[in-house]
Amino acid sequence: MYKTLFTLSLLSSSVAAYAQETNVSNSLNSTPTDIERVVVTGDFRQTTLDQLSASATILDQTRLRSRQPSHIDSVLNSIPNVNFAAGASRGRFVQIRGIGERSQFAEPINPSVSFIVDEFDFSGLAAAGLIFDTKQLEVYRGPQATLYGTGALAGAVKLSSNNVGSDGPDYVEARIGNKDSYRIEGATGDDINSGWGYRVALVHDRSDGFVENTFLGRSDTNNIDETALRLAVEGSVDERTTLALTYRWYDIDNGYDAFSLDNDNKTLSDEPGFDEHQTHAVSARSTTSTAAGDLILIATHASHNIAYGYDEDWTFTGFHPWGYTSFDAYYRDVETQTGELRFVSSESAALFDGMTDWTLGVFYKNTEEKLLRQYTYLDNDFASEYTPTTTAIYAQTESRLNDNLVLVAGLRVENYDFDYADNNQLTRAFDTTMVGGKVALQYTQGEHFYYGSISRGYKGAGFNPDSRVNDDQRFFGEEYNWNYEVGVKGPVLRPDLVARAAIFYMDRKDTQVSDFDVITRDDGTAGFVDIIDNADLGTNKGAELELSWIASNAWQLDASVGYLSATFEGYTLADGTEVSEQRQAQSPKWTANLYSEYALTDDVLWRVDVDYKSEYRFSDGHDVTAPSTTLVNSEIVVLHGDWQTSLWIQNAFDREYYTRGFGGFSNDPRDEYAFEEPYYQIGNGRQFGITVKYAF
Repeated sequence: MYKTLFTLSLLSSSVAAYAQETNVSNSLNSTPTDIERVVVTGDFRQTTLDQLSASATILDQTRLRSRQPSHIDSVLNSIPNVNFAAGASRGRFVQIRGIGERSQFAEPINPSVSFIVDEFDFSGLAAAGLIFDTKQLEVYRGPQATLYGTGALAGAVKLSSNNVGSDGPDYVEARIGNKDSYRIEGATGDDINSGWGYRVALVHDRSDGFVENTFLGRSDTNNIDETALRLAVEGSVDERTTLALTYRWYDIDNGYDAFSLDNDNKTLSDEPGFDEHQTHAVSARSTTSTAAGDLILIATHASHNIAYGYDEDWTFTGFHPWGYTSFDAYYRDVETQTGELRFVSSESAALFDGMTDWTLGVFYKNTEEKLLRQYTYLDNDFASEYTPTTTAIYAQTESRLNDNLVLVAGLRVENYDFDYADNNQLTRAFDTTMVGGKVALQYTQGEHFYYGSISRGYKGAGFNPDSRVNDDQRFFGEEYNWNYEVGVKGPVLRPDLVARAAIFYMDRKDTQVSDFDVITRDDGTAGFVDIIDNADLGTNKGAELELSWIASNAWQLDASVGYLSATFEGYTLADGTEVSEQRQAQSPKWTANLYSEYALTDDVLWRVDVDYKSEYRFSDGHDVTAPSTTLVNSEIVVLHGDWQTSLWIQNAFDREYYTRGFGGFSNDPRDEYAFEEPYYQIGNGRQFGITVKYAF
């Protein structure tokens, strides 16, 4: 069976399983038309996935639950041409179609992938990507500049929460597993009166993790300890205006003790690291309906306190000769405010005799980030302040040229500036205006939807936060990305087999490349310095195919595959090597997944989920690679009235895989630092347990 699933996984990857939580088995009797009515929230207007002129994947509650997720890194492997890297307790550095940060031993300063949670822009803060009270996860591949601006050079990831009021599900859920893991989640909501409703959701997740610290005799130094809360109220202010208010709180207190000299998940650290993140965030969204359309006002404020540190020598004092011992810690205070005013036209306000719908908007975002770095090999603590400000205006039209043909045109003009200063007396002010957008032609013929699009994304300039970087390498310029794409969605060969396919070609200019430099300290030991710089050009091209097949009344298969060829050229590495052309990091050529749901009886389901990822480079600055990996997950679900019980296993064959890797130096005195072996952060091994859910 394993070989069969492996073969199928090379041809496919999962798309959404569209059943509802409390009526899973009935979904197997759905028609293909029902399958495609998946509502997209990450667009200016409500539309369905089968009418979206972009390559996107949407995973609903049932599909998410099948992977027993706690964080977005639990599900990203199931999505074609999406990858992630760790370098922290969670895999929060996301790449789409080969574009995205791999790690800076810190949150990305200016990410390539936007991360949105309801109304909150948490881009660059994906440690907060906890999955709880989630209605669906949406992943958009390709530039999304009109919608999200500078953070969406490669695409966007969005988490959408359950509805407020009596429309949302009420439930409690408990999960236990090996490695002393447990998770408790609950949510409820109701109508306060005829016009207002509320919702409350809470989650707590804990696990010892898979690392054993043999020096301290502990098995919890790489632990997970995460708690989050959502409070929301929504209702009518008057006959024309609705108001939604939300508060989110995150308390993440994870350990970080991931690297071992023997790559065996057995560490010798005497000062285990930490990966902490506390957030308070509030949002308000008002919608006022007029004859001309909806006036939408969105305002958010978020305060993040982030602490990240690790034992750089990976061992205890006395293990290294000459007394080498080192700890590196970063403390960040991040304050972010956003404001957006958007007007979405009504049917009566459509232009050109009602043939052109339109959207206009303005957007503002200001962030203040204060960094304190405490590092053994710095003479004094390093402090910096970084203040980026984004101001944008955007517009989008959708013109019905005839009954079958629609032209979509979007444009966003964005001013991006930042001020930077640190206690080494280095200052920098930067100001630029960037332009992006999209033109797409959509053609509908019967049940089939065809599109062709040209989109341009952009990403702002930034800086390398490590104070050891030379001043001439400290800052890097903005990047642009042209994306050319054609796609088709609809039934294939038979009405119960639905496909979504896309072919794309990306042309990147001033490509931001992740590199690293190894410095030699005064005592002869090696120091590791992350660097981002600009290459001349980057080319990312490939294809994505997603399939959903109702094989019988008892069996549904979801599958897809991603192919990617990503290279950059015209770059000089930190060690002086000239690169004429090189494969981009974090860009596996093949990604694939197979999801099978089979109803053994009316009340018992068997699910199998297989991820495949081919070999890829960890970094643009060295040749260490992650080998190809196939991971198998499975669960048996028993339905009984309002109860749902799942017996599950993750990484069933206990395959070793890596979420971070680097090389080019040795940290091991046992061989007198002679052998430059690769070092890896190892992903989770086999995990199993039981989850029980009660829906009110």
